[in-house]
Amino acid sequence: MSEKVLVAYATRMGATATIAAAIGAELRRAGHEVEVHEVTDVKAVSEYGAVVVGSAIYFGRWRPEAVRFLRDHARELRSRPVWLFHSGPIGPGRDVPQTVPSDVDRLAAKIGARPVRTFSGNLQPDTAAGGRARRARVDTMVGDARDWPQIRTWADEIAAALS
Repeated sequence: MSEKVLVAYATRMGATATIAAAIGAELRRAGHEVEVHEVTDVKAVSEYGAVVVGSAIYFGRWRPEAVRFLRDHARELRSRPVWLFHSGPIGPGRDVPQTVPSDVDRLAAKIGARPVRTFSGNLQPDTAAGGRARRARVDTMVGDARDWPQIRTWADEIAAALS
């Protein structure tokens, strides 16, 4: 049986949005009806049988709109399967799972979400910000570190759990 799935995301520079789109595409290939939306565009989750929520993670924090989404919809999310992911690590630590921010960890426990999955990010020179010294550090990490096979495999795991 196919579940209607929401893939909601919060992004800063677009990398998390493209990960969410890839997850949505993989779930569709598995036969699920999927909608992919920015978290700020989602008014209710009641029409979805399952929810995937992703956020960019910067300096150990989720985007505030993603945290607000989890908080605002916690009651409804408790009654359906929920998967969480964050994206952003680049450079030498890109393959190291990021610590889940304490506010997200508390909300995930309240909701009963699966463990948060970390995906590497994407930083391009035109989106890297900061002063001269910071810019020099960032420039050494510029590039697309997203692991598309890993992302598709995780989406396949979600599809299998829903089947």
